[in-house]
Amino acid sequence: MPAAFLLALVFHASSTGHWLQRTFLTMIPHELGHAVTAWWCGFAALPGLWKTMVPETRSAIVVAVVAALELALVVFGWRTRRVALWAAGAALAAVQLVGTTVSTDHAQTAIVFGGDGGAMLIGSALVMLFFVPPGSRLDETGLRWGFLVIGAATLVDTAATWFAARANHDAIPFGEIEGVGLSDPSKLHEDFGWTARQIADRYAMLATLCLVVVAIAWAWAVRRARGSR
Repeated sequence: MPAAFLLALVFHASSTGHWLQRTFLTMIPHELGHAVTAWWCGFAALPGLWKTMVPETRSAIVVAVVAALELALVVFGWRTRRVALWAAGAALAAVQLVGTTVSTDHAQTAIVFGGDGGAMLIGSALVMLFFVPPGSRLDETGLRWGFLVIGAATLVDTAATWFAARANHDAIPFGEIEGVGLSDPSKLHEDFGWTARQIADRYAMLATLCLVVVAIAWAWAVRRARGSR
């Protein structure tokens, strides 16, 4: 895992590598971050390349589908005695309860923040998949290695942007994206009234939390591997 993060940092330090990283690895988790946040807030979002379409009103169908998925996760985890699965289903249900009961304005704010915020969470989750039990499908097929590379690149690329922005607010990517509209930070600032400091601090705080969780998971996995020898 440290090697994957080191490789991601090397790519991020290069202008060409950073462009490749952002275009082919980070962009998809970013748009999924918008979409997943929207789904859990009750909106029928459609993720795409560089832009996610989000309607202005909630959809009862989306709320029902997400709730059904959570229920299925809880039931499956309970029947198979996998605590992590049913606990995850219950936690997601709690998130949905909050997301679908807040005002539309607050939900739209969360959806905008959920671009880079969701990308860091998704990147962390992909990295954590590297620690699947030996003999599992992800281990046997080698997919966990691909998830590790994508997750590390996503987390490093996104987190680095906001660590730099926290030190220098001029690094915040304000502005307008051709064919898309205002950037996410510009929307948070102009449409929802967040200050530059609030934007940088909140993203950087989430980035720190993600990195800490990933580091703890890695340390735990290393300790477990050494203990099994």
